[in-house]
Amino acid sequence: MPVSQFSLSSVSKRYGDRVVLDDVDLAIPPGAKVGVVGDNGSGKSTLLALLAGHTPADNGEVRVVAPGGIAYAAQSLDLPEEATVQDAIDHVLRDVRALEARIRRLERELARTSPTALDALLFEYTCATALFESMDGYTVDERVDTGLRALGLPDLDRARPFRTLSGGQQARLALATGLAANAELLLLDEPTNDLDDDAVAWLEQRLLTHRGTVVAVTHDRVFLDRLTSVIVEVADRTVRRYGDGYDGYLTAKAAERRRRLQEYEDWKSELARNARLVDANAVRLAAIPRKQDKAGFGHGAFRARGRDHGAMGRIRNAKQRIGQLTADAVAPPPEPLRFTPSLAVSGTVPSDAPALLLSDVRVGSRLAVAGLQVPRGGRLLVTGPNGAGKTTLLDVIAGKLTPDTGSVAVAGRVGYLRQTPQPWPTGATLLEAYASRRPGYQEDAAADLLSLGLFRPDDLHRAVGDLSFGQRRRLEVALLATSDADLLLLDEPTNHLSPALVEELEEAVDSFAGTVVVVTHDRRMRRRFRGERLAL
Repeated sequence: MPVSQFSLSSVSKRYGDRVVLDDVDLAIPPGAKVGVVGDNGSGKSTLLALLAGHTPADNGEVRVVAPGGIAYAAQSLDLPEEATVQDAIDHVLRDVRALEARIRRLERELARTSPTALDALLFEYTCATALFESMDGYTVDERVDTGLRALGLPDLDRARPFRTLSGGQQARLALATGLAANAELLLLDEPTNDLDDDAVAWLEQRLLTHRGTVVAVTHDRVFLDRLTSVIVEVADRTVRRYGDGYDGYLTAKAAERRRRLQEYEDWKSELARNARLVDANAVRLAAIPRKQDKAGFGHGAFRARGRDHGAMGRIRNAKQRIGQLTADAVAPPPEPLRFTPSLAVSGTVPSDAPALLLSDVRVGSRLAVAGLQVPRGGRLLVTGPNGAGKTTLLDVIAGKLTPDTGSVAVAGRVGYLRQTPQPWPTGATLLEAYASRRPGYQEDAAADLLSLGLFRPDDLHRAVGDLSFGQRRRLEVALLATSDADLLLLDEPTNHLSPALVEELEEAVDSFAGTVVVVTHDRRMRRRFRGERLAL
């Protein structure tokens, strides 16, 4: 058995001018269940494509040892326009199909080979059939059918054009087929997307019994908690590996923050200590007479001069140390994300009025709410299937959409984290976009934005249009955190964000003194939610 199922050594990958991975090293042992996390656009899917051999590294070496095959269930399949469902299945099962074709070729050669070459050919045939049987290759198509039924695609016509399937159906087809391959290395890209609870439960049980290595890119924290033994975080053009599953990852991230805070406090303490040394010795030096009134060459003169030299040396050493500390300054860790309500309500609104009051609200056939009241400081989770009107309700509350009938009353300021990113002027930089939505000078805005720890300094002058989906989502979160809103409207707030940031976002919402209305498909957030629920 290989020491590593796969390894990356000094691997770099870029697309045009954008560096996605830079000098990355990573090794994963056989049999591991790996969760790959990070913001959307950070390079997670690129990592899977490198492992699958679908894209080459620009530098370094990608080494994969998987004689039992590789199955890659991507979010989308790169197939010809005329491809059918069966073509898509064969594409995902290409390792199994190739091994089956090799066995058939060997069978034909065995039938006509000479006795002298028979032993070598028979050995090759025995090895190939043993590998095929270990992959349960003879029943792979039956397992494809089983997977399609479990994932909500029963009786799918194999001759149907692949392009006529929706994006979600294409992804589920790839997932069902990838699972059926029984490959030694299974690569999954957002496998729980578009699955209902029953399908997710089936998927989790299927992966728990998978005998090989699983590498899954996912934002689903419940999935990570139940399935993974290793977490690989992709961020800032590099990867970091964490053991002990999702809980171990969160524990390690908290320890990293404590370590950074301690390093910063130690740096501040050392800087202050040396500054005190300079001040104390400067006072002492000022108290020593510069020359004696009498007996200029006597014992007292030498004593004064010696004390003078000692103080000057201590000042010089302390100043040198201050210079070193300043040149190698330790940045403070980001402040924990928090939302602070203004608690400023118009004088026309009674002090005991609810934060939100809707009466007989209707928007065409999309939304009908007879009555809804949320007290100040209350929590409301809005649930319902896609198309039930959840986003429409938030748009009405935010004043983005006028209802056909009914009334809407909101007390205080509203902060709205929308499901889709808001548009920005062409060419606007990250800093310009952030500064345009807050008072004060742009220089102050830069310091405020960096203090949140959501961006690096070299991100500030990048055009918003060049940012990844995850980075644009972080911009929206930063604006919400500095909005002084009294009512937070959160539409799928976990979308595009890394699990670590989602955990921090949840803590910020939990400690928020204002009112919260949230729409989410995130299983962990729904299960931990404490408050009222509205089903549409």
